[in-house]
Amino acid sequence: MAVPLLDLVAQYRKIREEVRAAVDAVLDSQVCIGGPKVAECEKAVAAYSDAKFGIGASSGTDALLNALMSAGVGRNDEVITTTFTFFATAGCIARLGARPVFVDIDPKTYNIDAKMVARRVSRKTKAIIPVHLFGQMADMEPIMEVARQRRLAIVEDAAQAVGATQKGKKAGSVGTCGCFSFFPSKNLGGAGDGGMIVTSDATLAEMCTVMRNHGSKPKYHHKYVGGNFRLDPIQAAVITVKLKYLEEWHEARRANAAYYDARFGGSKKIVTPYVEPHNRMIYNQYVIRIPADRGGSRDQVEAHLNAKKIGNAIYYPVPLHLQQCFAELAYKEGDLPHAEQAAREVLALPIYPELTEAQRDEVATAVLEAVGG
Repeated sequence: MAVPLLDLVAQYRKIREEVRAAVDAVLDSQVCIGGPKVAECEKAVAAYSDAKFGIGASSGTDALLNALMSAGVGRNDEVITTTFTFFATAGCIARLGARPVFVDIDPKTYNIDAKMVARRVSRKTKAIIPVHLFGQMADMEPIMEVARQRRLAIVEDAAQAVGATQKGKKAGSVGTCGCFSFFPSKNLGGAGDGGMIVTSDATLAEMCTVMRNHGSKPKYHHKYVGGNFRLDPIQAAVITVKLKYLEEWHEARRANAAYYDARFGGSKKIVTPYVEPHNRMIYNQYVIRIPADRGGSRDQVEAHLNAKKIGNAIYYPVPLHLQQCFAELAYKEGDLPHAEQAAREVLALPIYPELTEAQRDEVATAVLEAVGG
């Protein structure tokens, strides 16, 4: 049985009529930039995230870029972040002429090692970007303490974590602001690119709103150089429909994760995702680890799954500090060893809500076959 890594068709089939009606309403109105659908989506996502304001964005990347610009990050500043994340996290820092300062990860959660953040703060540090990877929030208390002491902005990269919580606090609501991605593969995905900034800081919200329209307020009067970072009404309409189902989908993902945990629990060659007791994880990805020091081979498991047409992916094969475009930062192999080891050993499996019991069994059985039971 072939099993895709993600099946968006199965999701769409269940909500097709609602989505089509919402999109048709936008097209019938011909309000194709801004308007009530965007405002509705912003209000709903902000409320869901326990934030006062939502500022729609053209993508998760542009949400990060806008947030950093609005926080005043610019040339020769430094921004501390994790090396084990999607490229946009550091790419947005570099695009502003700032320097990404990479920190290693906690080898259990794959999130930034919060204890190491304070050691990397310098007089040039302007902000910190903790990334809530795979659907689990990073350890925010130590990071927030550093930010308070040094008066730094905290931009939560919550692209994979909408609805995740830590000690009851929602992703995106803890720092200065949080940034979401509505890329179709996310738990809350649109019909294309989209994103959002959430914050309870009225001043920052106003700046983000101005910056997403080329820094213009009033129209054609530019105090700042911003960008075209707007969320399309069609994407807003789709997201608003899907938001109603998000908690149901989260729980289905969590149930699938529990099934995998149980199936893999007896294997010494498979490390299942570790979730901190005070965290609620929403499993944007279900990432196992095949440790080489236990006689396993991630690449062997990957090849076996590929042969059986079972979807899988490596998030991420090359940590950012070793990417060619950041060579001038002078990091070298061995500098951030936990991230480098994770890059050699992690593998994501299908976890989407519509996964059937038969599909789950097929995936789990194939993984166990690959490691020798």
